[in-house]
Amino acid sequence: MRTLITLFLVAVFAVGGWAAFQAYTPVMPPAHISVLLHTGYSTRRIAAELKKAGVIRSELAFRLWHSTHRKPSLKAGEYLFEREATLPQVYERIAQGDIYFHEVTIPEGYTMFDIAKAMEDAGLGPAADFVHVAETQTQLISDLSPDAKSLEGYLFPNTYQFTRTQSLEEMAEVMVHEFRQVAQQIGLNSDVPRVVTMASIVEKETAAPEERPRVASVYYNRLARRVALDADPSVIYAELLTGTYSGSLHHADMAVNSPYNTYRFPGLPPGPIGNPGKSALEAALHPESTKFLYFVSDGNTHHRFSRSLEEHNRNVAAYRRALGLR
Repeated sequence: MRTLITLFLVAVFAVGGWAAFQAYTPVMPPAHISVLLHTGYSTRRIAAELKKAGVIRSELAFRLWHSTHRKPSLKAGEYLFEREATLPQVYERIAQGDIYFHEVTIPEGYTMFDIAKAMEDAGLGPAADFVHVAETQTQLISDLSPDAKSLEGYLFPNTYQFTRTQSLEEMAEVMVHEFRQVAQQIGLNSDVPRVVTMASIVEKETAAPEERPRVASVYYNRLARRVALDADPSVIYAELLTGTYSGSLHHADMAVNSPYNTYRFPGLPPGPIGNPGKSALEAALHPESTKFLYFVSDGNTHHRFSRSLEEHNRNVAAYRRALGLR
C-alpha cells in the first residue's frame, strides 16, 4: 500500500513538474512568426496551430490550461509572435484578442490597381486577386451605381487596419462602406456615378484642395458646351485598363481607342478613373461658378485658368518659359 502511495505521489509530482515546465518555461518562437486563427477553430485546432508555429511546446498543456483557466472565448484573428513568452502569456493574448493588424494607407486619387499594389505590399494578398475583387464585386455599390463596371471610385481613400483572417472581399466592403459614410456626410445622394466620375478627374488634375471647385467648373463648362474634356488622366486610365501604360504620356496616346479617352470621345468617361477623396467629391458636387474652359499648371503646384483658347495658349507659353522650354 505504501508503495502504491509512493508511486502515486511520484506520478503526481512528475506530471506537475511536466506541466509547470510546459507552462512557465518561455518559448522563443521563430522570428516574426504569425498565426492565423479563423472563426470556428476549436481549442484543439488552436493548440495545434500554435505548436506548429513553434509558439508553445505542447498542445496537451495548452488544452489543459484552457480547461482550468477558461475564458469566455478564445478570439479569432492573426497573432504576431516576436519575443519569448510562457504558455499563460500566449493564452492570455488570444483570450484578450490581441490581434495583429496590417495597416495600409490609400492616398486620394489611387486607382484600384494602386490600391491592389498597396494591399499586396502590406501582406494582405496578391494584387491580382484584389483587382479581381474590384472588378467583380460591383453588387457592393449597385444601389448607387447600377451600371458600375468595377468598384473604381468607391474604394474610399483612408488608412485602414486589416487582419489576414479577413477576405479581400471583406476589405473592399470596408472601403465601400467608408465611401458611403462620406457620401452621406456631404449630401451626395443622387446622380452618384456622374459626381464620382467628375470627382475622380478633379482629384487627378490638382492636389490643391482650394482649386478643386474651379477645376470642376472647367469640366462642367466644357460638358455644357459639348466640348471634349481633354483630360490627360483619363488617357492614362484607359491604358492602365489595357496594361499598356508606359509611365508617361505621348502624343500618340491621345488617339487610344477607349471610351475613357476624353480627347477622342466627348462627355464623361463611362466610370471613375480613380478613387477621389472628400474634397474632390465636394468640389464635383458644388463646383465654382465660372466661365473658365481651360487651365494649365503654373509650375508651382497650382494652375492658371482661362476663358478662351488664346488666353490659354499664352498661359501655356508662360508655363513653358518657367520650365526653360521653347
